Amino acid sequence: MTCSKPLFIIILLFIILCVAIIAATGMGFLKITPLEVIEILGSKLFGRETSAINPTFPFVVMEVRLPRILTSALVGGGLAVAGAVFQAILLNPLADPYTLGISSGAAFGASLAIILTICGIVIPAWFSIPIFAFIGAMATLIGVFSLASTDNRLSSNTLILSGVIIAAILSAGIGFIKYLADEQVGIIIFWLMGSFVGRTWTDVLTTTVIVLPGVLFTLYFARDLNIMALGERTANTLGVETSKVKKMLLVCASLITAICVSVSGIIGFVGLIIPHLLRMILGPDNRILLPACFLGGATLLLGADTITRAWLPSEIPIGVLTSLIGGPFFCYIFRKKQMALSS
Repeated sequence: MTCSKPLFIIILLFIILCVAIIAATGMGFLKITPLEVIEILGSKLFGRETSAINPTFPFVVMEVRLPRILTSALVGGGLAVAGAVFQAILLNPLADPYTLGISSGAAFGASLAIILTICGIVIPAWFSIPIFAFIGAMATLIGVFSLASTDNRLSSNTLILSGVIIAAILSAGIGFIKYLADEQVGIIIFWLMGSFVGRTWTDVLTTTVIVLPGVLFTLYFARDLNIMALGERTANTLGVETSKVKKMLLVCASLITAICVSVSGIIGFVGLIIPHLLRMILGPDNRILLPACFLGGATLLLGADTITRAWLPSEIPIGVLTSLIGGPFFCYIFRKKQMALSS
Protein backbone atom coordinates (compact mmCIF):
# COMPACT_ATOMS: atom_id res chain seq x y z
CA MET A 1 0.00 0.00 0.00
CA THR A 2 1.38 3.34 -1.03
CA CYS A 3 1.22 6.38 1.21
CA SER A 4 -1.09 8.14 -1.23
CA LYS A 5 -3.85 5.51 -1.20
CA PRO A 6 -4.93 5.94 2.46
CA LEU A 7 -4.80 9.72 2.09
CA PHE A 8 -6.88 9.50 -1.10
CA ILE A 9 -9.50 7.33 0.65
CA ILE A 10 -9.71 9.71 3.65
CA ILE A 11 -10.15 12.70 1.31
CA LEU A 12 -12.77 10.73 -0.64
CA LEU A 13 -14.65 9.89 2.57
CA PHE A 14 -14.57 13.57 3.58
CA ILE A 15 -15.98 14.64 0.20
CA ILE A 16 -18.69 11.95 0.40
CA LEU A 17 -19.65 13.16 3.88
CA CYS A 18 -19.88 16.79 2.74
CA VAL A 19 -22.00 15.81 -0.27
CA ALA A 20 -24.20 13.64 1.97
CA ILE A 21 -24.77 16.53 4.40
CA ILE A 22 -25.83 18.90 1.59
CA ALA A 23 -28.01 16.27 -0.08
CA ALA A 24 -29.67 15.21 3.20
CA THR A 25 -30.39 18.84 4.10
CA GLY A 26 -32.48 19.19 0.95
CA MET A 27 -34.47 15.98 1.48
CA GLY A 28 -37.79 15.80 3.24
CA PHE A 29 -41.41 16.86 2.84
CA LEU A 30 -40.21 20.28 1.66
CA LYS A 31 -37.74 19.73 -1.20
CA ILE A 32 -34.74 22.06 -1.35
CA THR A 33 -32.16 21.79 -4.13
CA PRO A 34 -28.45 21.36 -3.29
CA LEU A 35 -27.67 24.78 -4.84
CA GLU A 36 -30.27 26.42 -2.62
CA VAL A 37 -28.82 24.65 0.43
CA ILE A 38 -25.33 25.88 -0.45
CA GLU A 39 -26.65 29.43 -0.98
CA ILE A 40 -28.43 29.39 2.40
CA LEU A 41 -25.34 28.08 4.19
CA GLY A 42 -23.18 30.68 2.44
CA SER A 43 -25.54 33.48 3.42
CA LYS A 44 -25.42 32.43 7.07
CA LEU A 45 -21.64 32.06 7.11
CA PHE A 46 -20.76 35.25 5.22
CA GLY A 47 -23.77 37.43 6.04
CA ARG A 48 -25.05 37.67 2.49
CA GLU A 49 -28.73 37.90 1.57
CA THR A 50 -30.33 35.01 -0.30
CA SER A 51 -31.79 35.81 -3.71
CA ALA A 52 -35.19 34.53 -4.90
CA ILE A 53 -35.38 31.72 -2.32
CA ASN A 54 -38.55 30.73 -0.50
CA PRO A 55 -38.35 32.61 2.84
CA THR A 56 -39.20 29.44 4.77
CA PHE A 57 -36.21 27.54 3.37
CA PRO A 58 -33.53 29.18 5.58
CA PHE A 59 -35.53 28.37 8.73
CA VAL A 60 -36.07 24.75 7.64
CA VAL A 61 -32.38 24.31 6.81
CA MET A 62 -30.81 26.09 9.78
CA GLU A 63 -33.26 25.32 12.58
CA VAL A 64 -34.91 22.03 11.65
CA ARG A 65 -32.73 19.86 9.44
CA LEU A 66 -29.10 20.90 9.85
CA PRO A 67 -28.90 20.43 13.66
CA ARG A 68 -30.32 16.92 13.29
CA ILE A 69 -28.02 16.09 10.37
CA LEU A 70 -24.86 17.34 12.11
CA THR A 71 -25.80 15.55 15.33
CA SER A 72 -26.30 12.25 13.51
CA ALA A 73 -22.96 12.67 11.73
CA LEU A 74 -21.10 13.44 14.97
CA VAL A 75 -22.75 10.52 16.80
CA GLY A 76 -21.98 8.13 13.94
CA GLY A 77 -18.36 9.24 13.80
CA GLY A 78 -17.97 9.07 17.58
CA LEU A 79 -19.43 5.55 17.85
CA ALA A 80 -17.24 4.31 14.97
CA VAL A 81 -14.07 5.69 16.60
CA ALA A 82 -15.06 4.23 19.97
CA GLY A 83 -15.60 0.86 18.30
CA ALA A 84 -12.22 1.04 16.57
CA VAL A 85 -10.52 1.83 19.91
CA PHE A 86 -12.22 -1.08 21.69
CA GLN A 87 -11.28 -3.44 18.86
CA ALA A 88 -7.67 -2.24 18.85
CA ILE A 89 -7.28 -2.60 22.63
CA LEU A 90 -8.99 -6.00 22.88
CA LEU A 91 -7.66 -7.24 19.51
CA ASN A 92 -11.14 -8.56 18.69
CA PRO A 93 -13.29 -7.50 15.70
CA LEU A 94 -16.46 -8.26 17.70
CA ALA A 95 -15.77 -5.57 20.30
CA ASP A 96 -17.69 -2.30 20.18
CA PRO A 97 -19.62 -0.12 22.67
CA TYR A 98 -22.81 -2.08 21.97
CA THR A 99 -21.46 -5.62 22.39
CA LEU A 100 -19.43 -4.66 25.48
CA GLY A 101 -22.53 -3.26 27.16
CA ILE A 102 -21.16 0.30 27.37
CA SER A 103 -24.10 1.66 25.35
CA SER A 104 -26.55 -0.09 27.68
CA GLY A 105 -24.79 1.37 30.72
CA ALA A 106 -24.96 4.86 29.27
CA ALA A 107 -28.61 4.30 28.37
CA PHE A 108 -29.42 3.16 31.91
CA GLY A 109 -27.81 6.27 33.37
CA ALA A 110 -29.58 8.57 30.91
CA SER A 111 -32.93 6.83 31.53
CA LEU A 112 -32.42 7.37 35.24
CA ALA A 113 -31.89 11.09 34.60
CA ILE A 114 -35.06 11.21 32.49
CA ILE A 115 -37.20 9.48 35.14
CA LEU A 116 -35.87 11.85 37.81
CA THR A 117 -36.92 14.77 35.64
CA ILE A 118 -40.36 13.19 35.06
CA CYS A 119 -40.77 12.69 38.82
CA GLY A 120 -40.27 16.42 39.36
CA ILE A 121 -36.69 16.49 40.59
CA VAL A 122 -35.33 19.71 39.14
CA ILE A 123 -32.22 18.75 37.19
CA PRO A 124 -31.50 20.46 33.84
CA ALA A 125 -31.79 17.73 31.18
CA TRP A 126 -28.94 19.18 29.09
CA PHE A 127 -26.64 18.68 32.08
CA SER A 128 -28.02 15.61 33.88
CA ILE A 129 -28.47 13.23 30.93
CA PRO A 130 -24.82 13.39 29.68
CA ILE A 131 -23.46 13.20 33.25
CA PHE A 132 -25.66 10.25 34.22
CA ALA A 133 -24.89 8.55 30.89
CA PHE A 134 -21.13 8.85 31.49
CA ILE A 135 -21.47 7.52 35.05
CA GLY A 136 -23.50 4.61 33.72
CA ALA A 137 -20.96 3.89 30.98
CA MET A 138 -18.01 3.98 33.39
CA ALA A 139 -19.82 1.82 35.97
CA THR A 140 -20.56 -0.71 33.24
CA LEU A 141 -16.94 -0.70 32.08
CA ILE A 142 -15.78 -1.33 35.66
CA GLY A 143 -18.41 -4.06 36.04
CA VAL A 144 -17.36 -5.79 32.83
CA PHE A 145 -13.68 -5.82 33.82
CA SER A 146 -14.52 -6.95 37.36
CA LEU A 147 -16.65 -9.81 36.09
CA ALA A 148 -13.95 -10.83 33.61
CA SER A 149 -11.14 -10.57 36.19
CA THR A 150 -11.47 -14.28 37.05
CA ASP A 151 -9.81 -14.89 33.68
CA ASN A 152 -6.17 -14.09 34.43
CA ARG A 153 -5.46 -13.49 30.75
CA LEU A 154 -8.46 -11.13 30.51
CA SER A 155 -9.22 -12.42 27.02
CA SER A 156 -11.42 -10.39 24.71
CA ASN A 157 -13.96 -13.22 24.45
CA THR A 158 -14.38 -13.19 28.24
CA LEU A 159 -14.80 -9.41 28.21
CA ILE A 160 -17.44 -9.55 25.49
CA LEU A 161 -19.33 -12.31 27.32
CA SER A 162 -19.15 -10.22 30.49
CA GLY A 163 -20.51 -7.27 28.52
CA VAL A 164 -23.46 -9.35 27.31
CA ILE A 165 -24.23 -10.41 30.91
CA ILE A 166 -24.00 -6.86 32.29
CA ALA A 167 -26.14 -5.57 29.40
CA ALA A 168 -28.83 -8.15 30.23
CA ILE A 169 -28.89 -6.95 33.85
CA LEU A 170 -29.05 -3.33 32.75
CA SER A 171 -31.88 -4.19 30.36
CA ALA A 172 -33.91 -5.37 33.35
CA GLY A 173 -33.08 -2.12 35.15
CA ILE A 174 -34.19 -0.07 32.15
CA GLY A 175 -37.41 -2.11 32.06
CA PHE A 176 -38.08 -1.16 35.68
CA ILE A 177 -37.45 2.51 34.88
CA LYS A 178 -39.95 2.26 32.01
CA TYR A 179 -42.47 0.81 34.46
CA LEU A 180 -41.93 3.77 36.79
CA ALA A 181 -42.42 6.21 33.90
CA ASP A 182 -46.05 5.03 33.62
CA GLU A 183 -47.93 7.20 31.09
CA GLN A 184 -44.77 8.91 29.87
CA VAL A 185 -43.02 5.63 29.10
CA GLY A 186 -43.20 6.46 25.38
CA ILE A 187 -40.52 9.13 25.85
CA ILE A 188 -38.05 6.58 27.22
CA ILE A 189 -38.99 3.78 24.80
CA PHE A 190 -38.59 5.93 21.68
CA TRP A 191 -35.34 7.39 23.03
CA LEU A 192 -33.92 3.94 23.87
CA MET A 193 -34.60 2.76 20.32
CA GLY A 194 -32.43 5.60 19.00
CA SER A 195 -33.72 8.79 17.45
CA PHE A 196 -32.55 12.20 16.27
CA VAL A 197 -36.00 13.76 16.25
CA GLY A 198 -36.01 17.32 17.59
CA ARG A 199 -32.23 17.71 17.85
CA THR A 200 -31.13 21.32 18.27
CA TRP A 201 -27.93 23.36 18.01
CA THR A 202 -27.45 22.73 21.74
CA ASP A 203 -27.18 19.00 20.97
CA VAL A 204 -24.70 19.75 18.17
CA LEU A 205 -22.57 21.82 20.56
CA THR A 206 -22.77 19.24 23.37
CA THR A 207 -21.73 16.43 21.05
CA THR A 208 -18.99 18.47 19.37
CA VAL A 209 -17.19 19.53 22.57
CA ILE A 210 -16.84 15.89 23.66
CA VAL A 211 -16.60 13.84 20.46
CA LEU A 212 -14.07 15.91 18.48
CA PRO A 213 -11.54 16.31 21.35
CA GLY A 214 -12.07 12.62 22.14
CA VAL A 215 -11.28 11.64 18.56
CA LEU A 216 -8.14 13.82 18.58
CA PHE A 217 -7.11 12.25 21.91
CA THR A 218 -7.42 8.71 20.50
CA LEU A 219 -5.56 9.78 17.36
CA TYR A 220 -2.70 11.03 19.54
CA PHE A 221 -2.27 7.49 20.87
CA ALA A 222 -2.75 5.80 17.48
CA ARG A 223 0.94 4.90 17.24
CA ASP A 224 0.82 3.34 20.71
CA LEU A 225 -2.19 1.28 19.66
CA ASN A 226 -0.22 0.01 16.66
CA ILE A 227 2.66 -1.06 18.92
CA MET A 228 0.30 -2.66 21.46
CA ALA A 229 -1.00 -4.93 18.69
CA LEU A 230 2.43 -6.64 18.78
CA GLY A 231 1.78 -7.82 22.33
CA GLU A 232 1.97 -6.29 25.79
CA ARG A 233 5.54 -7.44 26.48
CA THR A 234 6.84 -6.08 23.17
CA ALA A 235 4.98 -2.80 23.67
CA ASN A 236 6.43 -2.32 27.15
CA THR A 237 9.90 -3.04 25.78
CA LEU A 238 9.40 -0.33 23.14
CA GLY A 239 8.49 2.23 25.79
CA VAL A 240 4.68 2.13 25.68
CA GLU A 241 3.02 2.16 29.11
CA THR A 242 0.43 -0.41 28.06
CA SER A 243 -1.71 -0.40 31.19
CA LYS A 244 -1.86 3.40 31.40
CA VAL A 245 -2.66 3.83 27.69
CA LYS A 246 -5.38 1.17 27.84
CA LYS A 247 -7.09 2.83 30.81
CA MET A 248 -6.98 6.31 29.27
CA LEU A 249 -8.32 5.12 25.92
CA LEU A 250 -11.05 3.00 27.52
CA VAL A 251 -12.21 6.00 29.55
CA CYS A 252 -12.07 8.23 26.46
CA ALA A 253 -14.01 5.73 24.31
CA SER A 254 -16.58 5.32 27.10
CA LEU A 255 -16.98 9.10 27.37
CA ILE A 256 -17.53 9.39 23.62
CA THR A 257 -20.10 6.57 23.77
CA ALA A 258 -21.85 8.16 26.75
CA ILE A 259 -22.31 11.55 25.09
CA CYS A 260 -23.51 9.89 21.88
CA VAL A 261 -26.06 7.77 23.75
CA SER A 262 -27.20 10.76 25.83
CA VAL A 263 -28.02 12.63 22.61
CA SER A 264 -29.45 9.87 20.43
CA GLY A 265 -30.34 6.87 22.56
CA ILE A 266 -29.00 3.37 21.86
CA ILE A 267 -27.71 2.95 18.31
CA GLY A 268 -25.98 -0.37 17.90
CA PHE A 269 -23.41 -1.86 15.54
CA VAL A 270 -22.07 1.37 13.98
CA GLY A 271 -18.87 0.85 15.98
CA LEU A 272 -18.73 -2.74 14.74
CA ILE A 273 -19.42 -2.37 11.02
CA ILE A 274 -17.34 0.67 10.06
CA PRO A 275 -13.98 -0.26 11.70
CA HIS A 276 -14.20 -3.78 10.31
CA LEU A 277 -14.94 -2.67 6.74
CA LEU A 278 -12.31 0.08 6.72
CA ARG A 279 -9.70 -2.20 8.27
CA MET A 280 -10.20 -4.54 5.29
CA ILE A 281 -9.61 -1.62 2.90
CA LEU A 282 -6.97 0.46 4.69
CA GLY A 283 -5.21 -2.08 6.88
CA PRO A 284 -4.68 -2.02 10.66
CA ASP A 285 -2.69 1.25 10.98
CA ASN A 286 -4.73 3.23 13.53
CA ARG A 287 -3.17 6.53 12.43
CA ILE A 288 -5.16 6.11 9.21
CA LEU A 289 -8.00 3.94 10.47
CA LEU A 290 -9.28 6.25 13.24
CA PRO A 291 -9.93 9.38 11.11
CA ALA A 292 -11.35 7.18 8.36
CA CYS A 293 -13.69 5.55 10.90
CA PHE A 294 -14.93 8.95 12.03
CA LEU A 295 -15.78 9.98 8.46
CA GLY A 296 -17.21 6.57 7.55
CA GLY A 297 -19.32 6.31 10.70
CA ALA A 298 -20.63 9.84 10.20
CA THR A 299 -21.66 9.05 6.63
CA LEU A 300 -23.28 5.72 7.54
CA LEU A 301 -25.43 7.05 10.38
CA LEU A 302 -26.33 10.20 8.45
CA GLY A 303 -27.44 8.03 5.54
CA ALA A 304 -29.47 5.73 7.80
CA ASP A 305 -31.15 8.70 9.51
CA THR A 306 -31.95 10.30 6.16
CA ILE A 307 -33.62 7.06 5.02
CA THR A 308 -35.83 6.94 8.12
CA ARG A 309 -36.61 10.68 7.91
CA ALA A 310 -37.09 11.32 4.20
CA TRP A 311 -37.63 8.05 2.35
CA LEU A 312 -39.83 5.82 4.52
CA PRO A 313 -43.60 6.44 4.69
CA SER A 314 -43.37 6.97 8.47
CA GLU A 315 -40.26 7.57 10.56
CA ILE A 316 -38.90 4.61 12.50
CA PRO A 317 -36.29 4.78 15.28
CA ILE A 318 -32.79 4.85 13.80
CA GLY A 319 -31.58 2.16 16.21
CA VAL A 320 -34.00 -0.32 14.63
CA LEU A 321 -32.53 0.25 11.17
CA THR A 322 -28.90 -0.02 12.32
CA SER A 323 -29.71 -3.24 14.19
CA LEU A 324 -31.33 -4.71 11.07
CA ILE A 325 -28.11 -3.94 9.18
CA GLY A 326 -25.65 -4.73 11.97
CA GLY A 327 -27.19 -7.95 13.30
CA PRO A 328 -26.46 -10.06 10.20
CA PHE A 329 -23.07 -8.36 9.87
CA PHE A 330 -22.25 -9.35 13.46
CA CYS A 331 -23.19 -12.97 12.64
CA TYR A 332 -20.92 -12.83 9.57
CA ILE A 333 -17.92 -11.56 11.55
CA PHE A 334 -18.55 -14.11 14.31
CA ARG A 335 -18.79 -16.96 11.80
CA LYS A 336 -15.66 -15.78 9.98
CA LYS A 337 -13.72 -15.62 13.25
CA GLN A 338 -14.86 -19.10 14.30
CA MET A 339 -13.77 -20.53 10.95
CA ALA A 340 -10.37 -18.82 11.29
CA LEU A 341 -9.89 -20.32 14.77
CA SER A 342 -10.86 -23.82 13.65
CA SER A 343 -8.60 -23.81 10.57
